[in-house]
Amino acid sequence: MALDQGTRRHLADAALAVAVGALVMTAAAVDDGPTPADYALITAGSLALAAYRRAPRRVLEVSTVTMTAYVLHAHPGTLAALPVLAAVHTAARAGHRGVAALASALFLAAFVAMDLTARASAERSLLLVGWFLCALVTGLADRNWQAYLRQTEQRAMEAERTREEAALRRAGEERLRIARELHDSLTHSISIVKLQAGVAVHLARKRGEEVPPALLAIQEAGGEAMRELRATLEVLRTDEPTGTPALLVERARAAGLAVELTVSGDERPLTATVDRAAYRIVQEALTNAARHAGPAKVAVQLDYSTADLTISVNDDGGADPSCPPTPGIGLTGMRERVTALGGTLHAAPRTEGGFSVRAELPLGLPEEVP
Repeated sequence: MALDQGTRRHLADAALAVAVGALVMTAAAVDDGPTPADYALITAGSLALAAYRRAPRRVLEVSTVTMTAYVLHAHPGTLAALPVLAAVHTAARAGHRGVAALASALFLAAFVAMDLTARASAERSLLLVGWFLCALVTGLADRNWQAYLRQTEQRAMEAERTREEAALRRAGEERLRIARELHDSLTHSISIVKLQAGVAVHLARKRGEEVPPALLAIQEAGGEAMRELRATLEVLRTDEPTGTPALLVERARAAGLAVELTVSGDERPLTATVDRAAYRIVQEALTNAARHAGPAKVAVQLDYSTADLTISVNDDGGADPSCPPTPGIGLTGMRERVTALGGTLHAAPRTEGGFSVRAELPLGLPEEVP
């Protein structure tokens, strides 16, 4: 049976810890014959490396304490530093630079003190200093490289999203242009044809003449063409939301986002423009939270007052108030919708952490004319 990726990682980490422990024990056995207590210290310091992905700082503490005790007790060779070197590297990669440097200094101090009392070998101490510096530097370099890869992937996803939104916006603008052209060119002509046919039919009946069947067909076809054209123009001009903010919240929950909806005030039907804007604002805010906030909790609140609808979408993600985001097409489009309705929008990181979107939309606007 094939193992999943998590199980394979755990097995690889365990194999690494066993290999490091076996190497250190072999070197210890070759030296002066360690005691059972020395073997216990080597085992604890090496096998702790199996948990370096889950708890790198705790692994560093365990490896440093046990291997330092082993060095002070048994006076081994430089290979005794191997578990601590691995722990320092993983801790630096996880961002614990200060703790990793402190652990390196403590272990080196113990090793140098042991060296001075035993063989006074400055070369071995300098070699270990170089190894620990390499462990710190490579750990930091690996951390920076992983951060660069994540940023590159995020920029690629944002660029793809931006292209999709730009394409949708261009398609919407093209629909509106086509609707205007059809309205300006065809509506007038068909109206004139229908009007003239109606006048001709009216005059013929007034004079008691038989109305030609072709004239009646033109009048009926003109009326049908006007109805079809109005329906087509309505479709081209429609940008209606396909649900409600409550439905958006349910979809976000189904996608794995921890989101809660609160409605306060006197909830009532909204005009088409305000209803559409409210839907798009909640949709964009939830999309941004799902993309950028990580495993965060999101609170959506709709507050109906006499004159305004206030929409608040707050998350407790990792947004930093000192690094406000560069507005993309989503935030820009959100601001344009709110401004067009005469409302106000605030979208920025929160002081306590996370991101906040707050829009105030005036109510009581007239219905949009199709």
